[in-house]
Amino acid sequence: MREYLLTLCITAAVTYLLTGPVRKFAIVAGAMPEIRARDVHREPTPRLGGIAMFFGLCAGLLVADHLTNLDQVFDSSNEPRALLSGAALIWLIGVLDDKFEIDALIKLGGQMIAAGVMVMQGLTILWLPVPGVGTVSLTQWQGTLLTVALVVITINAVNFVDGLDGLASGMVCIAAAAFFLYAYRIWYGYGIEAAAPATLFAAILMGMCLGFLPHNMHPARIFMGDSGSMLIGLVLAAGAISMTGQIDPDALRLNLGGSTRDTTHAMLPVFIPLVMPLTVIAIPFADLVLAIVRRTWNGQSPFAADRGHLHHRLLEIGHSHSRAVLIMYFWSALIAFGTVAYSVHSASGMWVMLTIVALSFVGLVLLLLPRFTPRAPLWAQHLVPPRYRRRPPQPASQAPSPDAPTTPEPEPTPIPAGINGATAIGGRSRFMDRRKADSGSRS
Repeated sequence: MREYLLTLCITAAVTYLLTGPVRKFAIVAGAMPEIRARDVHREPTPRLGGIAMFFGLCAGLLVADHLTNLDQVFDSSNEPRALLSGAALIWLIGVLDDKFEIDALIKLGGQMIAAGVMVMQGLTILWLPVPGVGTVSLTQWQGTLLTVALVVITINAVNFVDGLDGLASGMVCIAAAAFFLYAYRIWYGYGIEAAAPATLFAAILMGMCLGFLPHNMHPARIFMGDSGSMLIGLVLAAGAISMTGQIDPDALRLNLGGSTRDTTHAMLPVFIPLVMPLTVIAIPFADLVLAIVRRTWNGQSPFAADRGHLHHRLLEIGHSHSRAVLIMYFWSALIAFGTVAYSVHSASGMWVMLTIVALSFVGLVLLLLPRFTPRAPLWAQHLVPPRYRRRPPQPASQAPSPDAPTTPEPEPTPIPAGINGATAIGGRSRFMDRRKADSGSRS
């Protein structure tokens, strides 16, 4: 565990320290799109945050390769190299898109090529545990098609929620934390060495997101752009592929000491959702499916942009920017950790998972209450942004007199909800006003 924590911290530190220089580079390079009617931010904000995240990924893999208990992952498996190759390709495409806004089909083709590069180096799905049937071996073409589909779906699902400051990186970090707990349990608890790469990927992904979050929380100083959202989506998909398609269920059954049906039942809560990501990225995937259905129903292209994403609806019904982000965080934690808790059979692990699920549920309920405003305790005042601090009581001498004339304050100009980037396979469009934005295309 110490090696994984060290890798996580190094990845987070490198990402955090590089984000500042990358922001200055993005400003000099002109990767600062103008404010659009659908944007939430009030001033031009640079993109290209994915550059810092990619170098954080490289630093994490480099450190892990020199640690005593993790270097065997690189000796016995080619999966880390496959991940780095696919990540470099998808990152390069994202950087070009952040700067020049390349065509949607080119981005889609790049995502498929990046997945194909990982398949060629061994990071692919070999078999699947199917309930009631057991282990089903896949042919080379079946495994390749399923792997490419998983990568493309995950990348675009993550990119779909990259619409509010800190939303995508925070949700992926939560998903990676839940995935790490499950993968570490398989690797350390059951002695399955094939789960070590997936555990390493999850730790590095958490470090990438944690290092970028301080710069990306509202109001964001830099956006990750497609170079970041597609990158973390690919890393998340790589961990799912490694865990789902590389671990032999027969070896796991020997460690669990059960029948094939018992093993399939034990693996089903996490394996099947990872194959078609419905658990660790349940919210992004649901947003993706709803967007495709909604646009197709309205006679539009599935890649056409609109204003119907889940985080936009939270803003439209009256939630603030930070509150909408926190609601999405708690929903993600509730689903991801709840699924992991369902797959845990030990009493100690079950209590840990249930505690996290209960706290997530309580936080979600409190945030949904219309009159509740979260405030930090007194001992944590200096650790949180000013909007969450307790305001000192106003002295009576400064209180306005009831007889003093009051002047009505001007109504603030409403800023329409929008996202800061485009979908991973859709272009960015411009709108003149909110009415056009509601009926036009948007991601």
